[in-house]
Amino acid sequence: MTKHQPLTGPGSLQLILTCSLALAPFLATQAWPFSALAVLLLLWRLWLSRSRTLVPPRVLLVLIGLFGIGLSLYQFKTVFGKDAGLAMLSLLLPLKLLETRSSRDARVAMLLACFLLTGQFLIAQTMAMASLVLICTLGVLATTAQVQQPGLSFRKTLSIAARLLLTGIPMMLVLFLFFPRVDGPLWRLPIDAGGARTGLSDSMTPGSISSLIQSGEIVFRASFEGEIPPPALLYWRALVLNRFDGRTWEAGLALRGEAPKYPLEGKQYRYTLTLEAQNQPWLLALDYPAGAVSDAYYMSDYSLRSARPVVARKRFTLSAYPHTPVGIDEGLQPRAVALSLPENSNPRTQALGRRIATQFARAEQRVEQGIQAMQQARLLYTLSPPTMGLHAADEFLFDNKKGFCEHFASAFVVMMRAANVPARVVTGYQGGELNPIDGTLVIRQSDAHAWAEVWLADRGWVRIDPTAASAPRRIDQGIGSALPAGEALPLTLRANLRLLTNLRYRWEAINNGWNQWVLGYNADRQLDFMRRIGIPDPDWSKLAALLGTGIALWMAWLALQSLPKRPRRDPLDRCWQDFCRRLGRHNIQHSPWESVSTFTHRAQMALPAHADDIARISEEYAVLRYGRKAAQQDDIARLRAWINAFNPSRRS
Repeated sequence: MTKHQPLTGPGSLQLILTCSLALAPFLATQAWPFSALAVLLLLWRLWLSRSRTLVPPRVLLVLIGLFGIGLSLYQFKTVFGKDAGLAMLSLLLPLKLLETRSSRDARVAMLLACFLLTGQFLIAQTMAMASLVLICTLGVLATTAQVQQPGLSFRKTLSIAARLLLTGIPMMLVLFLFFPRVDGPLWRLPIDAGGARTGLSDSMTPGSISSLIQSGEIVFRASFEGEIPPPALLYWRALVLNRFDGRTWEAGLALRGEAPKYPLEGKQYRYTLTLEAQNQPWLLALDYPAGAVSDAYYMSDYSLRSARPVVARKRFTLSAYPHTPVGIDEGLQPRAVALSLPENSNPRTQALGRRIATQFARAEQRVEQGIQAMQQARLLYTLSPPTMGLHAADEFLFDNKKGFCEHFASAFVVMMRAANVPARVVTGYQGGELNPIDGTLVIRQSDAHAWAEVWLADRGWVRIDPTAASAPRRIDQGIGSALPAGEALPLTLRANLRLLTNLRYRWEAINNGWNQWVLGYNADRQLDFMRRIGIPDPDWSKLAALLGTGIALWMAWLALQSLPKRPRRDPLDRCWQDFCRRLGRHNIQHSPWESVSTFTHRAQMALPAHADDIARISEEYAVLRYGRKAAQQDDIARLRAWINAFNPSRRS
């Protein structure tokens, strides 16, 4: 192999395969120009390995690298940050493979692959991703062993890699348990803080929620300490929208407090909620929440809000009091906002509301009549509502009569405001799917929902769900049962795929355990673990001491394992050494280079009276040691008995 040829042979193919495996997650998630270029470079390297063609000149590789930088500037407007950095790293690895000529270059490529493996956790931290990284790590170690010792079989390199990986597990556990935990992802750069997330937004327009129904992405999980509330109470509040411009609903001003401002009454439901990262500040909670949540506030519209966007999985425990009356003493200004309507907006719906107001004096009667009006309109609940124009409420109620929950809630609130009943829209999630494997309630994007709240003088703010009134099975039995026959459902909502559903239950239960016990091992849990192992008043100094002690003990054990060890003799060798020691008492020493027959002849000459015993023992040992038949326990025991009986006197 010359200086200008690429590294070839089985080790080269294994190297390319390992790098491709490390690149795979990036190729599926990053911008397609980078993925396409990386695949082309890998195919080029594979062709070089098969054809033994000269490696490309470094000038060409430098030009490709500069092209990648230009592509990053065009795509991301920068070369820094998570997305741009990972994209550039995914190009550097195949570029390094193209110039790989020696084992040293191959080791550098494997080091670069290790950086890529670390970067995979910036994409996702799921158990599936961890398993993929583990497989890739095994491949990197096996390939490194192949590069270090060419000619080793794949099975041998895999065995070496597995032993190295197992050797590192104790150190990994020590670092996991005692390395200081920092809440929030360490890798999140300011430039990445605004990364988009799918889910509810801080405004609602016709069709904005129905578009989420196709997503089976998990938003949060809830684990109840006792019974789970009935479906009619499973309303997870996110945002209260009280400002309306005729088409779009937006959140208004809400004051925040450290504790809820309402009296807690009625039955309590206590639960632990694990919220996935959403890059939004609102926290999902059942009506009406109570409990201490770090870095969170209770808003005057009865929602729960984080002080900063949730960019990492958040776990907290709450209590819900769904029968608590709220807003009885609501001020004039919030009620005025909840009555405002833009001029010349949805005139037919407003006219219907004013007509209801003239016919019924009490607010409760107006609310009931509004629900009846929507029921009499025979509205159809559908995942594919038609596109609405400027007067969305009018078109929904009087023209196409097809809509999703946001259409029902928006039209009802417009009607109630026109009827002089303060009303507002609330968005969040409704219901959830109980996982029978781990008993958690799983709420997905497909559970997104919008409902209404009206203010009544003697009851305060009261939830009214126009969707439930028109399609009651939506609340009691889920979205799938409320849709018209024949309407296509997302896979996550189909009840006839029992096998896939059961597999999904099991996978999500396992993944939830991973989230709770591995990704959920935060600073509080770490300190609690230290208390459980008998360390009172744990602090960072004790944590550092435990970490240092654990590392020192493990390194000491590794050092002891690396010391040269005396070879263990088998029982047959021990018998022969004992026989040689007995003869050594008579100055008949066995030399390491001396054969059995030579030593036997010399011993017989020195002790002629015991020549027969010496010959018998030596011949038996030679047969057992060098014969075709493996020595059995009975044979070794017989030889041991002869040696024990052999005890020549000095006079002999």
